[in-house]
Amino acid sequence: MRYPAAGLPVSYADYFKGTISAHLAGILGGAIWCSGMTFSLIASEQAGFAISYGLGQGATLVAAAWGVFVWKEFKTAPGKVNTWLAFMFVCYIAGLMFLILSK
Repeated sequence: MRYPAAGLPVSYADYFKGTISAHLAGILGGAIWCSGMTFSLIASEQAGFAISYGLGQGATLVAAAWGVFVWKEFKTAPGKVNTWLAFMFVCYIAGLMFLILSK
């Protein structure tokens, strides 16, 4: 990241300054993603590409739910933000349903 959008530039050596637990958490996240992708590819043969793709896109919704409900990323945001977040979840779920039903 020689030209970061925010903050100071970092070098490749900075990667190795992290803790072992941080690196293991990254490896675990990659393993989870890899197994999910593998199952998505297997499911696409059985369920069809539209259903498999729609379910795979639900990963973004799960990540957003974790950010909102588990990590409380919007805890200090103004009240109107909660309305927009609810609207986002409803629209995203509706979009996934349309993808799945488009087979």
